Amino acid sequence: MPELRVDAMIFDMDGVVIDSGDVYAKHWRIWGAEHGYDYDRDIAHVHPGRPPVETVRIVAPDLDAEAESVAFNDSLDAEDGDDAIAAMPGAGALLASLPPGRWTIATSAFRAVAVAWLRRVGLPVPPALVTVDDIEKGKPAPDPYLRAAELLGVEPTRCLVVEDAPAGVQAAKSAGATVLALHTTHGREDLGSADHHTAGLHTVSASVDGDGLLVSWQPAGD
Repeated sequence: MPELRVDAMIFDMDGVVIDSGDVYAKHWRIWGAEHGYDYDRDIAHVHPGRPPVETVRIVAPDLDAEAESVAFNDSLDAEDGDDAIAAMPGAGALLASLPPGRWTIATSAFRAVAVAWLRRVGLPVPPALVTVDDIEKGKPAPDPYLRAAELLGVEPTRCLVVEDAPAGVQAAKSAGATVLALHTTHGREDLGSADHHTAGLHTVSASVDGDGLLVSWQPAGD
């Protein structure tokens, strides 16, 4: 199995530590129908990994992206039951094996949603959590991962970012991090700029190595 020594790990949330299933697709379909956009044609290829405000700016540049983003967030927070999301296989065990201050999450979700969903599925909320509330530009800009590394007190180039979406991979690479791509929501053809590939967190293990981490994983077969 490949091994990599890093100072810290930074995880995306949806598709990496949380299986949000069809929640985003459901709400983007509703939003699209309300504004005259077809989900499969106009939205499906845009939203993965991006904050809602960036998706709106791309799909519907004539709308008030900030207002639409807040409304979208409110719909996510208010309407989805406990069975809509779950921890990804292996997420709980891996996060539990990491020492505090050596990992965090950088997500395109709003803080209220991220905290609520992590608690709902029984995963820890890291003190250095980065959400769209904390940065000026969301993925694919590097800001979320630069901010996460700053909060952890490490150089971005010494971080392993775990991502599942093209926009997130681009953000992490632009930040200078090494990227381990999970094939949970996208295939290798969409994540080609990642440095390493694996099926999911259930193949990943980490151990303390001095003042850093030694991370290993099973390479993806597809």
